[in-house]
Amino acid sequence: MGQASATIRDVAREASVSVASVSRALNGHSSVHPETRARVVAAAEALGYVPHAGARSLSLARSHAIGVILPDLHGEFFSEIVRGMDREVNARGYHLLLSNMHADASLAAQAMRSMRGRVDGLIVMAPQLDAAGLDAALPKGVPAVLVNSHDGIGRASFRIDNGAGIIASVAHLAALGRRRIVHVAGPAGNIDARERSEAYYAAMAAHAPGIAPIVIEGDFHEQSGADAVAMLRSMDATFDAIVAANDMMALGVLRGLREAGMDVPGTVAVTGFDDIPLARYLGLTTVRVPLAEIGARAVGRLVDALEGGDLSPDTLTVATELVVRGTTALSPGTP
Repeated sequence: MGQASATIRDVAREASVSVASVSRALNGHSSVHPETRARVVAAAEALGYVPHAGARSLSLARSHAIGVILPDLHGEFFSEIVRGMDREVNARGYHLLLSNMHADASLAAQAMRSMRGRVDGLIVMAPQLDAAGLDAALPKGVPAVLVNSHDGIGRASFRIDNGAGIIASVAHLAALGRRRIVHVAGPAGNIDARERSEAYYAAMAAHAPGIAPIVIEGDFHEQSGADAVAMLRSMDATFDAIVAANDMMALGVLRGLREAGMDVPGTVAVTGFDDIPLARYLGLTTVRVPLAEIGARAVGRLVDALEGGDLSPDTLTVATELVVRGTTALSPGTP
């Protein structure tokens, strides 16, 4: 006669598998090998193990929801990433639960804690958190994939190749004869902004030696791009190109230059970063990032792990591509 008080751990020990494998086997999960399932069932029967209904509802039930934590829910950058996520969760039989941390470190932990027990796993974009802050904010025991976040904490992650994108932009401008190239940077403390600024300094040293780099800090929003132009004019700075750290600031730069009566690209060439849909309509030369693809790949990687695969702590780098349009073209006929 079996043990009336046998636990799932007893079954796992008897079958020489993990507790998670017992859970998947007894819940009919398709990822479990038939031989493993038979061994688990035999062990459960031998021990007289009967799952407690309440415990099953708490520990074994699946919500089929993916929690997504973003710094913001507004703007084409985030909408494109979410669009890719939505496409993939629909195909995989899951749904999204979105939360906005407003780029606030204290709100990040709160947003992530609020997801616990409501989602099977998390996708987190927190470029403003350092490694320690991100590690502390992530709920323990909840599978997570990081996107454009600090990758030094041993978690599965995706990172944009920020450096290559900015270096390509500066090299392109230098090839057009531009030398006095200004960088409108993203906010201090943001990992993407920092990597793009560092790449700008390196590219200037390589392509415009002897020219003092000029960096004006923005906040990734359009108005800060326009404000950067006003600041350059108040400084009486000489410049013939502006590399903005994202497309929204580049659009603000274009507005500021237009209001100042400065011709683009004749007097000042402008580049952005991201290639949001609006950039294509406005003819902005920019660094293309496959935003929707990143969202879809993050979901796919997480769902694969939830359905029995491994969630290795590898950082996958997403390649970028410079797309040349009218804001740097030598003439209207230049592609």
